[in-house]
Order: sequence, then C-alpha cells, then structure tokens
Amino acid sequence: MGQVVEDVAQKRGHEIVLRSSALEPFKPEDLKNCDVAIEFTEPESAVANILKCFEANVPVVVGTTGWYGRFNEVEQLCIQGNHTLFHATNYSLGVNMLFALNEKLAILMNDCEEYEPRILEIHHTEKKDSPSGTAISLAEGIIYNLKRKKRWVNELSDEADELAIISDRTAGVPGTHVISYTSPDDELTLRHDARNRTGFARGAVMAAEWVKEKKGVYTMRHLLNI
Repeated sequence: MGQVVEDVAQKRGHEIVLRSSALEPFKPEDLKNCDVAIEFTEPESAVANILKCFEANVPVVVGTTGWYGRFNEVEQLCIQGNHTLFHATNYSLGVNMLFALNEKLAILMNDCEEYEPRILEIHHTEKKDSPSGTAISLAEGIIYNLKRKKRWVNELSDEADELAIISDRTAGVPGTHVISYTSPDDELTLRHDARNRTGFARGAVMAAEWVKEKKGVYTMRHLLNI
C-alpha cells in the first residue's frame, strides 16, 4: 500500500519527503518537513506511529486496521493535545458509499424480520486481521440500526441476535464485501469488489489533502459529506 500511496500522491503533485517501514522506523523529529503523514503499516505498530505523529504535531491519516481496540485512548490523546487524526477502515470511495447504503438498508429491514443478514468478506492471503476492518464497520452499521442484532461473530451462527461475518482468504483478491439479506423467498445483496489497491490509495491521499489544516478527529464521512 505504501508504494501505491506514493505513486498516487506524486501523480497528484505531492512530494514524498519521508518513507518509513518496520525495518526503518521513523522518529518524531524526522517529520519536521512533513505536512501530513499517511500510515499504512501493521496493527502492532500503528498506535506507536500515530503517537509519534502527535508528538511532531503532524496530521496523520491512518489506513491500518486491527488496532481499534485502543481507539478511545488514541482519540482522547488527539483531542487533549489538539492534534489531528483521520482514520478509516477503508479509503475506497465506493466502500464508503456502501457503508451509508448498508445502514439505510438495515433500518428498512427492521420491518422485515424474515430476512436474515450476513456479511462475507474476501481478501488476499497476506491480510493479517480477520475479519477485515471494513467487515467490522459494516457489521457495526447493521447492529446499530437493526434492532434484532446485538453482536457479530466471525463464523456462521444460529443465534437470532448474532450477525455472522464469514471471512475467506484467497490469493490475489484486493477486497470483496457482500452484505446479504436472505428470506425463504429471495435474497437481497449489497456488494463491493475492489479491482486493485489504487482506489484505497487515492482515498487516503484525498484525506491527506483535506485534513492538512484541520484539528480533531475525522473520517471519510466528513470528507465525503455523508
């Protein structure tokens, strides 16, 4: 993702002044010439990287998933320190439209109890977190709006209040998410298929452009005015 982000940023007229990796970690002082940092690493290093950006007072756009168990802590540090955090489980413009449609459909399905929802997510075999952050966001959108679902599980379930997320890892798949509502008579689906990683990178660079002069905590909903 870092390479794709760099390609997209340069094509949009930006200069890359610092590159970092697990083998070459950065220090807060290394960010002195940066307007914005874009963080696509691993769950184990994401929070430390975010906090280093806070220390340097550089806005950070975070695309890593799997660290959201510490989100409340990071959010409070951002607000208390008057820093800037832009976070998203998925930077694809299409996926963020899917988030909005998913929530609206869940509201409508409160009156259609015969329909059972399920989420399928398919990703490349290199993806380390399961279910995907995007699938969790979709699940949370359903649970918040569909009264009969109280929690999600990463397996098939016969429990009426559980929402099943099925995860599949297949080589070469950038990302597929399917929300299905199945009744005895028919099935309704919402689906997004990523064709490559460029869409994710483009959304992240757009977020960096948008958040540069802002303070606070933001998501793609703010950027896209959803």
